[in-house]
Amino acid sequence: MANYGKACRDCRKVIEEGTECPACHGKSFTTFWKGYVVILDPEKSEIAKKMGIAQVGKHALRLSR
Repeated sequence: MANYGKACRDCRKVIEEGTECPACHGKSFTTFWKGYVVILDPEKSEIAKKMGIAQVGKHALRLSR
């Protein structure tokens, strides 16, 4: 099974490795997440605004556990 990374419980940013989120510096992650969105320009993205995302990158749509 492929490793798709882990999602930060605070900001939903998906990262491949590390123990601290580069976006919000959170330290709580989950590997149980579904779907993702890639944000290229958070200021112009309606999806980013609705989800409260201010960072460029890959973000999980739904977190569980």
